[in-house]
Amino acid sequence: MNLQSETNISELKSGLYVVATPIGNLGDITSRAIEILDKSDYILCEDTRVSKKLLSKFDIKSSLISNHKFNEKKNIDKIITILKSGKVVSLISDAGTPAISDPGKILVNECSINKINIFPIPGPSAVSAAVSISGFSDKYYFYGFFPEKKSEIEKNLQDLSKLDCSIVFFISAKKINKVIEPIKEYFFDRDLVVCREISKFYEEYYRHKVSQLNFFEKTLKGEITMVISEKKYNKNISKILSESDKQKIEMLINKLSVKEITNLISENRDISKKEIYNYCLRIKNEN
Repeated sequence: MNLQSETNISELKSGLYVVATPIGNLGDITSRAIEILDKSDYILCEDTRVSKKLLSKFDIKSSLISNHKFNEKKNIDKIITILKSGKVVSLISDAGTPAISDPGKILVNECSINKINIFPIPGPSAVSAAVSISGFSDKYYFYGFFPEKKSEIEKNLQDLSKLDCSIVFFISAKKINKVIEPIKEYFFDRDLVVCREISKFYEEYYRHKVSQLNFFEKTLKGEITMVISEKKYNKNISKILSESDKQKIEMLINKLSVKEITNLISENRDISKKEIYNYCLRIKNEN
């Protein structure tokens, strides 16, 4: 691979620059990102208060335009007009790479339609950072944030459980307990890493078997990136419950928790814990 030594700012082309900014530690910004932002005529940002802290740190004086999910459609005509006049416009988000679960996709598509130059300025990304320390398959599917409705969450997780790759989720810390049970239902035999406040002072990483994941007793803060491993295969494990196993589960379902039943039935047995777990849930729902 041939690498270019640095950007020639004096020959900066007009167009839209999609610039990645730090996800926590300001020291993670690239020198190229700083140069591009400094030479931009305008910088589109989510929250001007957040972006001003970044720009102030590096003495960048470019004009800011507020561009968040509630006004990005309204802004389109104005921004396209600016870009067509030959200006240099940068797009940033509050943290990380724009248009990845953040505003930007609408503008990028409109620039493509209008034959306006679009340049990526790569840098920090919570997705690649989390996958890099997971130890899981580097073939991964990025899901993003969960929907609000429980029925949608379960439908999506059911579909995702069929994928044989790592899966990356963004989760609000306040909502993580809401998704633990459905995650255990559909990914019971997999491993996971929970990454909180990546690159910040209070960064934390939890490594668990999905089957051992419990509700967080203390309220977590910040954004969470969760990575679930690829499928685990064991050729010796049976996925079929015997009739005697089913009868035993039905007898225990109102006496023990689903987790306790799963551990009891699978103890010293070559049988899938996920199969036991799912059967327990099915019986509970029928009752």
